[in-house]
Amino acid sequence: MVLAGGEGTRIRHLLPDLPKPLAPVAGQPFLHWVLQYLTGEGIGSIVISTGYLGNRIEDFVADAGHPGVQCRREPSPLGTAGGFLFAADTSGLSPAAWLVCNGDSLALASLEPLIRSIDDPACVATILGVRVDDAARYGTLELDPSGQWLARFAEKRPGAGLINAGVYLLRADCIQALPRGRALSFEFEVFTTLLDCGAKVAVVAVDAPFLDIGTAESLRRADQFVRTHMIVKNPSEPPPRRPAR
Repeated sequence: MVLAGGEGTRIRHLLPDLPKPLAPVAGQPFLHWVLQYLTGEGIGSIVISTGYLGNRIEDFVADAGHPGVQCRREPSPLGTAGGFLFAADTSGLSPAAWLVCNGDSLALASLEPLIRSIDDPACVATILGVRVDDAARYGTLELDPSGQWLARFAEKRPGAGLINAGVYLLRADCIQALPRGRALSFEFEVFTTLLDCGAKVAVVAVDAPFLDIGTAESLRRADQFVRTHMIVKNPSEPPPRRPAR
C-alpha cells in the first residue's frame, strides 16, 4: 500500500497542479521511483491510496501501464491510517499482512528483515527505522531494553537518532478492529493504541539511504538522491529482482 493522499501543504507553492508524489524527480514523477523500488523488492501487487488531486495519480498509473497497480481514492480526507483502511477494504485483496509506505519518501533498505519479523507470533506490526545523523525534522523511535520492540514515539530533536521511515508491516488481523470512516493516524493513534493495549510492535533498524520530499530543501535534493542511489548506470544490466510476493 502506497499512501499518496496528502495535500503536501509545505511545498504546494512549488507544485500548484500536482500532488506531491508526482513531483518531477530525475525525469520521472517521484512516485515512479517509489514503484520501481517496490517492484525491485519483489512486491507484485500494489494499491495506491489517493486523495488530494487523486485523479492525477490515477492518470499517471493508467498512462504508465504499471502492472499489478491499482488506485483507491478516499471519499474525504481520512489521514494516513484512515486512507489505508479504506483502500485496503476496497482493494479486493486479502493478504496475511500489509506492507505500507509513503508515496513521498524513499528508504532504500531491503524489505526482507521487515517481512521476516512478522513470523514472530508476538509481533502484530513492524516499523522500519532508519538511523540518521540529524533527526531534527522527524520524530524518533525509542526502543525497549531488548532493542527489538517499540517503547514510544519521541518528540523531534536535533542530533543523531532512529527515525520512523514511514514503512510498516501490519498483520491483517491486527487492523480488523480499527475504526472505519473517520480520519485516523498511524503515528498518533494506531501505534500508540497498540502500545497502550500491550501489543508488541517491532522495529527493524537499518542504515539506508533515506529521503522524503516534504520540504522545498529536500525536494531540491531528490534528483541527486535518485541519480546516486537508483538509476542504473548500464541499462543492459538491471539490478536483480527478488521473487514477487
